[in-house]
Amino acid sequence: MNIARSFQAWRQARNTEAELNRLSHRELADLGISRADIPMIARQAVR
Repeated sequence: MNIARSFQAWRQARNTEAELNRLSHRELADLGISRADIPMIARQAVR
């Protein structure tokens, strides 16, 4: 993966993580996601 793609993937994962962090605990629970899982889910979303 070249530098530009790596940076784009990192930025997209960061945005996804921020969006998930804006959800309430109840909304996350409805999706079956815990706060501790958010970084991993964000990284998997860009793969």
